[in-house]
Amino acid sequence: MSEATLVAELRTSFGKGAARKSRAAGRTPAVIYGHGTEPRHITLPAHEVALVLRHKNAVLDLVIEGKHESVLVKSASKDVVTQVIEHIDLVTIVKGEKVHVEVPVHIVGESQSGTTVDLEHKTVRLLTEATNIPEFVEIVFNKEGAGHHVLAKDIKLPAGVSLDLPADELVASVVSTAAGHAEELAEAAAEGSAAE
Repeated sequence: MSEATLVAELRTSFGKGAARKSRAAGRTPAVIYGHGTEPRHITLPAHEVALVLRHKNAVLDLVIEGKHESVLVKSASKDVVTQVIEHIDLVTIVKGEKVHVEVPVHIVGESQSGTTVDLEHKTVRLLTEATNIPEFVEIVFNKEGAGHHVLAKDIKLPAGVSLDLPADELVASVVSTAAGHAEELAEAAAEGSAAE
Protein backbone atom coordinates (compact mmCIF):
# COMPACT_ATOMS: atom_id res chain seq x y z
CA MET A 1 0.00 0.00 0.00
CA SER A 2 1.42 3.36 -0.95
CA GLU A 3 1.87 6.12 1.59
CA ALA A 4 0.37 9.55 1.00
CA THR A 5 2.47 12.49 2.19
CA LEU A 6 0.53 15.24 3.95
CA VAL A 7 1.71 18.36 5.74
CA ALA A 8 0.22 18.54 9.24
CA GLU A 9 -0.11 21.59 11.46
CA LEU A 10 -0.08 21.34 15.24
CA ARG A 11 -3.29 22.53 16.92
CA THR A 12 -3.19 24.72 20.00
CA SER A 13 -6.92 25.51 20.29
CA PHE A 14 -9.46 22.79 21.01
CA GLY A 15 -13.21 22.27 21.28
CA LYS A 16 -16.08 22.39 18.81
CA GLY A 17 -15.57 26.05 17.91
CA ALA A 18 -11.88 25.53 17.07
CA ALA A 19 -12.68 22.38 15.10
CA ARG A 20 -15.37 24.26 13.14
CA LYS A 21 -12.88 27.04 12.31
CA SER A 22 -10.32 24.46 11.11
CA ARG A 23 -12.89 22.80 8.84
CA ALA A 24 -14.00 26.20 7.48
CA ALA A 25 -10.33 26.87 6.61
CA GLY A 26 -10.14 23.57 4.66
CA ARG A 27 -8.37 21.61 7.42
CA THR A 28 -9.50 18.41 9.15
CA PRO A 29 -8.79 18.03 12.89
CA ALA A 30 -6.94 14.84 13.89
CA VAL A 31 -5.27 13.25 16.91
CA ILE A 32 -2.13 11.08 16.79
CA TYR A 33 -1.87 8.33 19.44
CA GLY A 34 0.79 5.75 20.16
CA HIS A 35 3.99 4.44 21.64
CA GLY A 36 3.64 5.86 25.13
CA THR A 37 3.56 9.47 24.00
CA GLU A 38 0.91 12.03 24.83
CA PRO A 39 -1.77 12.37 22.13
CA ARG A 40 -0.90 15.15 19.67
CA HIS A 41 -3.56 17.34 18.10
CA ILE A 42 -3.05 18.35 14.46
CA THR A 43 -4.95 19.48 11.39
CA LEU A 44 -4.60 18.05 7.89
CA PRO A 45 -5.60 19.38 4.45
CA ALA A 46 -9.26 18.32 4.11
CA HIS A 47 -9.32 17.61 0.37
CA GLU A 48 -6.22 15.37 0.46
CA VAL A 49 -7.56 13.55 3.54
CA ALA A 50 -10.87 12.84 1.76
CA LEU A 51 -8.97 11.30 -1.18
CA VAL A 52 -6.75 9.18 1.07
CA LEU A 53 -9.68 7.87 3.11
CA ARG A 54 -11.21 6.26 0.03
CA HIS A 55 -8.76 3.45 0.80
CA LYS A 56 -9.23 1.33 3.89
CA ASN A 57 -6.30 1.17 6.36
CA ALA A 58 -4.55 4.16 4.81
CA VAL A 59 -0.95 4.79 5.86
CA LEU A 60 0.07 8.45 5.87
CA ASP A 61 3.51 10.01 5.83
CA LEU A 62 2.98 13.17 7.86
CA VAL A 63 5.33 16.13 7.79
CA ILE A 64 5.06 17.81 11.21
CA GLU A 65 7.31 20.84 11.71
CA GLY A 66 9.70 19.50 9.07
CA LYS A 67 9.90 15.93 10.48
CA HIS A 68 8.43 12.88 8.74
CA GLU A 69 6.28 10.43 10.68
CA SER A 70 4.28 7.40 9.52
CA VAL A 71 0.77 6.93 10.89
CA LEU A 72 -2.11 4.54 10.27
CA VAL A 73 -5.69 5.83 10.02
CA LYS A 74 -7.62 4.05 12.79
CA SER A 75 -10.97 5.79 12.46
CA ALA A 76 -12.65 8.78 10.88
CA SER A 77 -15.95 10.39 11.80
CA LYS A 78 -18.15 11.99 9.14
CA ASP A 79 -21.12 14.32 9.31
CA VAL A 80 -24.10 12.07 8.52
CA VAL A 81 -25.75 14.69 6.29
CA THR A 82 -22.88 16.43 4.49
CA GLN A 83 -20.46 13.45 4.57
CA VAL A 84 -17.67 15.91 5.48
CA ILE A 85 -14.90 14.25 7.49
CA GLU A 86 -15.07 15.90 10.91
CA HIS A 87 -12.25 14.16 12.77
CA ILE A 88 -9.59 11.46 12.33
CA ASP A 89 -7.81 9.24 14.85
CA LEU A 90 -4.28 8.22 13.80
CA VAL A 91 -1.80 5.76 15.32
CA THR A 92 1.97 6.16 15.09
CA ILE A 93 3.67 3.23 13.35
CA VAL A 94 7.26 2.10 13.27
CA LYS A 95 8.75 0.32 10.25
CA GLY A 96 8.56 -3.43 10.80
CA GLU A 97 5.84 -3.11 13.43
CA LYS A 98 2.80 -5.38 12.95
CA VAL A 99 -0.76 -4.12 13.27
CA HIS A 100 -4.25 -5.66 13.28
CA VAL A 101 -6.42 -4.46 10.40
CA GLU A 102 -9.75 -5.38 8.76
CA VAL A 103 -9.69 -5.87 4.98
CA PRO A 104 -12.52 -6.76 2.59
CA VAL A 105 -12.90 -10.22 1.05
CA HIS A 106 -13.19 -10.20 -2.76
CA ILE A 107 -14.69 -13.12 -4.68
CA VAL A 108 -12.91 -14.09 -7.91
CA GLY A 109 -14.65 -16.39 -10.38
CA GLU A 110 -18.04 -17.97 -9.79
CA SER A 111 -19.75 -21.06 -8.48
CA GLN A 112 -21.69 -23.62 -10.54
CA SER A 113 -24.89 -22.60 -12.35
CA GLY A 114 -27.91 -22.75 -10.01
CA THR A 115 -25.78 -21.87 -6.97
CA THR A 116 -24.50 -18.76 -5.29
CA VAL A 117 -21.60 -17.92 -2.98
CA ASP A 118 -22.66 -17.19 0.60
CA LEU A 119 -19.99 -14.98 2.16
CA GLU A 120 -19.87 -15.50 5.95
CA HIS A 121 -17.13 -12.88 6.39
CA LYS A 122 -17.29 -9.75 4.19
CA THR A 123 -14.08 -8.62 5.90
CA VAL A 124 -11.30 -10.51 7.69
CA ARG A 125 -8.89 -9.39 10.38
CA LEU A 126 -5.19 -9.61 9.48
CA LEU A 127 -1.93 -9.20 11.33
CA THR A 128 0.53 -7.51 8.99
CA GLU A 129 3.36 -5.00 8.84
CA ALA A 130 1.85 -1.53 8.94
CA THR A 131 3.71 -0.59 5.76
CA ASN A 132 2.54 -3.71 3.89
CA ILE A 133 -1.25 -3.80 4.35
CA PRO A 134 -3.08 -5.52 1.49
CA GLU A 135 -6.18 -3.66 0.25
CA PHE A 136 -8.17 -6.93 0.19
CA VAL A 137 -7.87 -10.74 0.18
CA GLU A 138 -9.29 -12.97 -2.55
CA ILE A 139 -11.29 -16.19 -2.50
CA VAL A 140 -11.19 -17.96 -5.86
CA PHE A 141 -14.13 -20.00 -7.15
CA ASN A 142 -13.93 -22.23 -10.21
CA LYS A 143 -17.48 -23.48 -10.83
CA GLU A 144 -17.70 -25.40 -7.52
CA GLY A 145 -21.11 -26.89 -6.68
CA ALA A 146 -23.41 -26.63 -3.66
CA GLY A 147 -21.77 -27.77 -0.42
CA HIS A 148 -18.29 -26.41 -1.28
CA HIS A 149 -16.75 -24.60 1.71
CA VAL A 150 -13.87 -22.13 2.00
CA LEU A 151 -12.21 -22.04 5.43
CA ALA A 152 -9.87 -19.36 6.80
CA LYS A 153 -6.86 -21.65 6.17
CA ASP A 154 -7.79 -21.78 2.44
CA ILE A 155 -7.30 -18.03 1.91
CA LYS A 156 -4.05 -17.23 0.11
CA LEU A 157 -2.23 -14.38 1.86
CA PRO A 158 0.72 -12.23 0.81
CA ALA A 159 4.09 -13.01 2.42
CA GLY A 160 4.38 -11.73 5.98
CA VAL A 161 0.60 -11.49 6.48
CA SER A 162 -1.35 -13.78 8.81
CA LEU A 163 -5.06 -14.22 9.34
CA ASP A 164 -6.46 -13.37 12.77
CA LEU A 165 -9.14 -16.09 12.52
CA PRO A 166 -9.19 -19.77 13.57
CA ALA A 167 -7.95 -21.95 10.67
CA ASP A 168 -11.24 -23.90 10.54
CA GLU A 169 -13.48 -20.78 10.54
CA LEU A 170 -16.01 -20.87 7.66
CA VAL A 171 -15.45 -17.85 5.40
CA ALA A 172 -17.65 -18.72 2.41
CA SER A 173 -19.79 -21.56 1.09
CA VAL A 174 -21.60 -22.47 -2.12
CA VAL A 175 -25.39 -22.89 -1.71
CA SER A 176 -28.20 -23.74 -4.11
CA THR A 177 -30.41 -20.90 -5.28
CA ALA A 178 -34.22 -21.34 -5.48
CA ALA A 179 -33.87 -21.75 -9.27
CA GLY A 180 -31.03 -24.22 -8.82
CA HIS A 181 -33.06 -26.23 -6.29
CA ALA A 182 -36.02 -26.34 -8.72
CA GLU A 183 -33.63 -27.58 -11.46
CA GLU A 184 -32.39 -30.38 -9.17
CA LEU A 185 -35.97 -31.46 -8.41
CA ALA A 186 -36.88 -31.44 -12.12
CA GLU A 187 -33.78 -33.51 -12.96
CA ALA A 188 -34.58 -35.98 -10.18
CA ALA A 189 -38.19 -36.27 -11.41
CA ALA A 190 -36.99 -36.80 -15.01
CA GLU A 191 -34.55 -39.50 -13.88
CA GLY A 192 -37.32 -41.16 -11.87
CA SER A 193 -39.76 -41.30 -14.81
CA ALA A 194 -36.99 -42.49 -17.17
CA ALA A 195 -36.23 -45.38 -14.79
CA GLU A 196 -39.88 -46.56 -14.80
